[in-house]
Amino acid sequence: MTTGASSHQTKTIPEFFAEAPDTDSMEIWTEFWSILTDLKDRVAAELEFEPHPSSAEFDHWTSGSFEGSLNTYSGPEAEWVVHSWIGNRAQGILDMNFQVWLGPHIDVPHLVIVFGTIPQVFHYSDLTPRRELATDIDYMTRYYDSVNDDFLAFRGDDRFTWSVSHGTYMRSIISPVGHSYTAERTDDVVEALRERVEDRFTTWMDWVRSAEPVPESERAALMQRDHFLRESIYRLDPMNALAEKFHEPGMAGRLIDARLGAAQIAGITG
Repeated sequence: MTTGASSHQTKTIPEFFAEAPDTDSMEIWTEFWSILTDLKDRVAAELEFEPHPSSAEFDHWTSGSFEGSLNTYSGPEAEWVVHSWIGNRAQGILDMNFQVWLGPHIDVPHLVIVFGTIPQVFHYSDLTPRRELATDIDYMTRYYDSVNDDFLAFRGDDRFTWSVSHGTYMRSIISPVGHSYTAERTDDVVEALRERVEDRFTTWMDWVRSAEPVPESERAALMQRDHFLRESIYRLDPMNALAEKFHEPGMAGRLIDARLGAAQIAGITG
């Protein structure tokens, strides 16, 4: 029993794809994409940001058997926002992504919400730390102890199986309350994820509203850390190798640059 569970938890995304039959995912894409779009609109109602021109060419794109949409935004409060999807809806291969990388005026964790189909449901969400949790106990307590019970409740839901990234860097950046799961494609799973994401988003938005300002003297260093993390997460993701197999030559690299906001970072750092 233990061996079977471990094997499923450590199976790679390409292995899921190779074993699975084509599965039309238009309906479930509609469900998950509407959740992420709603979150993006609610953040836009409270935080200032504008579309960033570096992703304009990817508003809707096709490459080989894949298609998608990539829209990025930038502003003083939400420095980098990503609202994107990529995949093949007819074959059941999808990645839908919403991320908010906050500006250095506050040190609230960044928000990451991902839905996917492989063709089973995949879900990842995290509150990406802005401080070192092992040494900044006050920060860890303020933001992570407060949602620990929610994390444990989700971890104990037998409908969801933990999914382990094969990339050591990707495992190093997941927080103590990060979620990474696969599950069956059922209505109750979709509704459970909708509720979990709503709870996480509401908590995060409350943190943003009530956050104390970061001292001016600390903001440059915090921004530098954010930029390093943002670029490393996108460039070191093991899924990039899979994307290169499906895309036309050069397309995967262009999408990575656009998603991480390479041009936006360069515009600040020179």
